[in-house]
Amino acid sequence: MTALPAFVTGGSGFIGRCLLGELVRQGRPVRALARSPQAAETVARLGAVPVRGDLADRGALAEGMRGCGTVFHAAARVALWGDRAGFARDTVEGTANVVAAARDAGVACLVHVGTEAVLADGGPIVDADETRPYPARPNGPYPWSKGLAERAVLAANGGGLRTVSVRPRFVWGAGDTALLPRLAAAMRTGLFVWFGHRHHRMSTCHVANVVHGLLLGEARGRGGEAYFVTDGAPVDFADFLTRLVATQGVRARGVGAPLWAADLLAAAGEGLWRALPFLPESGPPLTRTTVNLFFREVTVSDAKARRDLGYAPVVSIEAGLRELAARAGLPYAAISS
Repeated sequence: MTALPAFVTGGSGFIGRCLLGELVRQGRPVRALARSPQAAETVARLGAVPVRGDLADRGALAEGMRGCGTVFHAAARVALWGDRAGFARDTVEGTANVVAAARDAGVACLVHVGTEAVLADGGPIVDADETRPYPARPNGPYPWSKGLAERAVLAANGGGLRTVSVRPRFVWGAGDTALLPRLAAAMRTGLFVWFGHRHHRMSTCHVANVVHGLLLGEARGRGGEAYFVTDGAPVDFADFLTRLVATQGVRARGVGAPLWAADLLAAAGEGLWRALPFLPESGPPLTRTTVNLFFREVTVSDAKARRDLGYAPVVSIEAGLRELAARAGLPYAAISS
């Protein structure tokens, strides 16, 4: 018997592309929302059927989901700066439209791509699990919007729709066209700043492990529940970043600065950008969200996913680094010492 099609939002993004590739590899029919011709080309090239539309078009969403068994919702505004209205429109209202369309289309399961950022409150996140409450004052528009979106997804569980949220932390791996290139460029030029003592702990999640977690969430996730997924034990921040950029032939360089300086620069930059609307929309070079999710400890436990879903990483950190080095044409032995 042929499985019902899956429907994916955000299919042209980093996680979405890897998810589409795995679904197609498993022989599952897949449709993916595409809001531009370029996005449609990307999802078609991966073997999925593009469905033109965007998160604001509930009718197009419902029509694309018609006859599907599962919706994987990976689309969101992924940025560390911007006005709340834009985050509310793209992430919060967009997610509400996805939930409503899934109900309209009679979809049985909705798996949401969450994030540890929903817990960001300005301080370190240490060995957090899913019982940690959402903060009263989220640390920036991205954590704020993703938290509201996740709560809406989980609250929608019931009435024939099972909803699950899978929360990866620090997604990395082959196919990343955003974070790794920026890190490598900053370290190549020596413009990277190591704020704090550098050696705080950090949880990570290779993109293949994210996809594995999403599929397990679909198969075994309890309705109305969230699940952290990681690469396993936390890593040393400086050691991991050094090895990560080395896969691109880059020696980790940069200057050191105290963490209080990062807090001060972030607050000043955000204040300046709010006061002067003609400054670039990309935002200040450093934000509070960046400081707190990058330069302070962020460690989460995936024990619940291991217990309830049977989750275990399918790609180790070593294997992921080896793949990145191979794709860059570099011998892994040269970067692993």
